[in-house]
Order: sequence, then structure tokens, then C-alpha cells
Amino acid sequence: MSSYPLLSLAIWIPVAAGFAVLATGADRNATLARRLALAGALLGFLVTLPLYAYFDVTSSAMQFEEIHAWIPHFSARYHLGVDGISLLFILLNSFVTLLVVLAGWRVIENRVAQYHAAFLIMSGLMNGIFSALDGLLFYVFFEASLIPLYLIIGVWGGPRRVYAAIKFFLYTLLGSLLFLVAILYLFIRSGSFVILDWHVLPLALHEQIWLFVAFLLAFAVKVPMFPLHTWLPDAHVEAPTGGSVVLAAIALKLGAYGFVRFSLPITPDAAHELAGLMIVLSLIAVLYIGLIALAQTDMKKLVAYSSISHMGFVTLGFFLFSAMSIEGALAQMISHGFVSAAMFLCIGVLYDRMHSRQIADYGGVAQTMPKFAALFVLFAMANAGLPATSGFVGEFMVILAAVESSFWIAAAAASTLIIGAAYTLWMVKRVIFGAVANDAVRALADINRREFFILALLALCVLGMGLYPQAFTKVMHVSVNDLLQHLVLKKY
Repeated sequence: MSSYPLLSLAIWIPVAAGFAVLATGADRNATLARRLALAGALLGFLVTLPLYAYFDVTSSAMQFEEIHAWIPHFSARYHLGVDGISLLFILLNSFVTLLVVLAGWRVIENRVAQYHAAFLIMSGLMNGIFSALDGLLFYVFFEASLIPLYLIIGVWGGPRRVYAAIKFFLYTLLGSLLFLVAILYLFIRSGSFVILDWHVLPLALHEQIWLFVAFLLAFAVKVPMFPLHTWLPDAHVEAPTGGSVVLAAIALKLGAYGFVRFSLPITPDAAHELAGLMIVLSLIAVLYIGLIALAQTDMKKLVAYSSISHMGFVTLGFFLFSAMSIEGALAQMISHGFVSAAMFLCIGVLYDRMHSRQIADYGGVAQTMPKFAALFVLFAMANAGLPATSGFVGEFMVILAAVESSFWIAAAAASTLIIGAAYTLWMVKRVIFGAVANDAVRALADINRREFFILALLALCVLGMGLYPQAFTKVMHVSVNDLLQHLVLKKY
């Protein structure tokens, strides 16, 4: 299968489908637009499955490579490939896109074609980010993916959607400009845009530190890390349900992916020098942002702050510099993709019926929506890190690695099991259990077959990863060990 352009298909099928959906025009062709979007999303997901089926887990080399001339004058090429780190994110992205199209099937009634087209095009661009092995190509995909998400928030969002969209765009754009400067510097030093060439480029410590800071400001905004996280709650609250799902499940992973593709292998000595700072910022996200989540009265804001706290585990794992911690961080990224998508979809189900995200407006939902309540509680338990769910896997691996590094780091990180359970169970108690709060809750209808299908798929993923994490960790293991070889190599 390596002779087939599977990565190009994973990128350009969703993009082409997005433009085809866009061509259906006005809302009078809404049914056609929905069907085309579903076909494009389904085909885009199916072409990624052979990547997993035929991936050689014993090799750390890039696989399914494609190399074509692009801008010969600058030695920039259309160069694609995946390893055990990037493969899983392409699968996750394509899977989540399919769910988002299904979730918006009846909910979106205005500008239907444009809505679905934006998600499909964004899906293709994000697959490009995860598979690009040329630095300039990576940057083009990295920046282009901002545009569809900006439009999704700004057009289909809530009352303060324009403010949230502009804030999101400005934060991420400013960080990306420094990333561009770093890429150009590496090109000047190496004469190449090939990312793998940069991994073995000998750089002095002071060069590495400046590059690391440039990468940090670009990727920390995307994660987002404390104190650059303030755009995320606004973006989540104002975004439509599908926008929140993709933002949490995929877009936040782009910054974390940047750390393992650029910061750690290109600037390993700087990573060691500044590891203390990164660990402190990560623990602040885990602890402080978790406490902020506990104080929220809006369900979407609570889950948004929860996402920041969980992503703190990811950056913590990266800078503990062990195979266990990095694999745990990557597993946490995949799990967070499943769990955060499910949580935001559940909140969207309630919002579609009640047009409120305020916890105080609910109570006793289990009595009127038992199927929904069962699934919501499962996802909430995964969000709290319950064993046998995907949420436990990554957190346990990172905490275990932290114990080997420092008892105090491990103790601070493990506190998320208490804080996470506190804000999650507080929300579940107020929303799902107890007496029926009001007539609006009493009139709620349980989830339909389409909604049940979407949430059931995510429930299977959450339980599947929790019960058999090796299906995910075996893919990344060799590539993580190869990354660690770069981290112990002194380049100056």
C-alpha cells in the first residue's frame, strides 16, 4: 500500500469534497449539501484506515512517503510522510470530522453548504499538518487551517462570536509569525526545508534557546498553555457545537504536535535547559485551571477549562523526557480527542433542546433522558480519569513517569484526579441527577437514533482505549524511542 498516495488522498479528498459541497449553493439544496458532506467525510475517513492497517510498528522511519517538486528555487517540496506519532492524529481527525458532519445534520439550518464545507476543508488541512515533512509546507497548512475555524466561530457562533473569532485569530496568528521566523532561520542554516534534516542540524545552545522560545510562543497558544489560554473559553462558548468539538478534539493537538515534531528533536539542549519552566507552566494548568473549572456555571466553559487542564498533562509528559511520559502524553491527546468531543456533543444535545448551557437550568435529566444520561455519565467518568476508560491511560502513564522523576511533581500532577473528579461530578450531580428541576426538563425528549449512534461510537472508543490501550501505544512506541535518541544527543 505504500505505493498509493494515501496521505494525499487523506488531505485532498476532504478539501475537494468541501468545495463540491460549497458549489451546491443556496440553502434550497441543503439536503444535497448534507449528503455530499457525509460522503466526503466518510470517504476521507476510509482512506486513512489502510494507513493503520499497513503501518510497520517495528520501524521508526517515515512511512507512506510522497515527494514531489513544489518550489524548486527554495528547495521546498511537497513532502509527506507519517510515523507512529503522527499517524493516530490523522485517524482521529478524519473520524471526528465524520461525527461533526452527522452531528450538524439537522441542527444547522442556515448556510448549510458553507458550514459543512468549512469542516471538510479544515479536516484536509489538518491532515496536511500531521503529515507534512517539509517545513514550509507545514507552515502553509498550519496557517491555512485557521481560516475555516475562524469562519465557523464567526458565522455560526453565539452572540459574541465576532469577538471570540477575532481573539482566537489574533492570538494564534501572532504566535505563528514567530514560528515562520524560526523556520526561515533553520532554512538559512541548513539550506533545506526538510524537517528531518533539521532534526540532525548541529546548533549552538544560544541558537537552540532562541528557536525554542519562538516555537514555544507559537505552539503554547495552540495547546493552549498558561498564561496564553484566555482565548479558548471565549472561543468554545461562542462556537457552534461542531466548532467546539473540532477545536477541542483536534485543533488543540496541533500545538502539542508541534512540540514533538519541532521543539524536542530540533532544540533538545534548550528543551533540557528550559524543562523546569515548562513543567511549572504545565502544573499550573493542571492545578489552577482545574480550580477555575470548578467555579464555572456554564457547562461549555467548564469543559473548556477542563480541556486546558488536561492538556497540561500533555506538555508535562513531553518534558519529563522518558518513553513512559511521552507515550502517556500522546495517549492523553488521543483520549482527550474522544472525551472532549463527546462532552461537547452531549452539551450540544441539551442546548438544542433547552437553548441554555447554564447548569442551574437543569436537574433530573436522567428521569426524562435515560439513554442520554447513561452516555453522559460515562464520558464524565472518562473526563475524571476513571480506570477502564481512555481518560485513565495517559494520565496514569504520565503520573507514573513523574514518580520516577520527582515525588512532588507526581503529587501535584496526581491532584488532577481529585480536582477533575470534583468539577466533573459537580456538573453531573446538578445536571443529570436529582428531582426534575422544571417543566422544560420534564418535557425533554431522549436522544434520537442519529444522536445515539454518534455518542455510542465515541463510547466504544473511550472504553476500547481504556480496556486495550496497546492498540494505540504499540503504534507510537518505536517512534517515541527514536525521538528520545534526539533528546539525549548534544548538538553543540
